[in-house]
Amino acid sequence: MIFDTDVIIWAIRGNVDAAKAIDSADAVYISTATYIELLQGAKSKEDLNRIKLYLNRLKTEVIPLSEKIGHRAGIYIEEYALKTGMKLPDSIIAATAAESKMELCTGNVKDFREIKDLKIRQFKVS
Repeated sequence: MIFDTDVIIWAIRGNVDAAKAIDSADAVYISTATYIELLQGAKSKEDLNRIKLYLNRLKTEVIPLSEKIGHRAGIYIEEYALKTGMKLPDSIIAATAAESKMELCTGNVKDFREIKDLKIRQFKVS
């Protein structure tokens, strides 16, 4: 399963439900866009190290950008940016999940619900 940035952030912050969602997956994958968003969100070297340690502990696999992912992300921007406000990171995350034929676990379903060829598992924060 591919996890959206929000789920990883919740887990790092100690949310039990996010940790359970991640732990229930057979394997943990994230897109390159999620990895970069996580690094960009670090406020200090300690934060950065904590993020990297957490991802390593989960044996997280970062799916690299490919020509197919980039192409599909561009199509998603063309189709959905004006309609829904889709931004570049979300188009890459969605394209990574679709091209990898994996379900995307996200708490931000509204960002992705228009995409018909994407399987989504909703994560709810409690």
